[in-house]
Amino acid sequence: MSVCGEPDCSKVLAQVYEYLDGELGEAELDEIRHHLDDCSPCLQQYDLDVALKALVRRCCKETAPADLRERIMIKITEVQIELNN
Repeated sequence: MSVCGEPDCSKVLAQVYEYLDGELGEAELDEIRHHLDDCSPCLQQYDLDVALKALVRRCCKETAPADLRERIMIKITEVQIELNN
């Protein structure tokens, strides 16, 4: 369900962590930037996600083992595929 009822909200919120991590192409980055400029509910969610990432970064100094990171990324990809279908 989208935050403010706009169809683009679901897409933006699904990609917010990729956006924060700089993992999107320029066109997708521009699309999300424009949406956040115009959509206060999505901007609020984005701000929460930024704060969460900063908190995790500050509190978690250890690096996960490579095999754990790989398993997590695989699971995230599987969930994203399920959500998009």
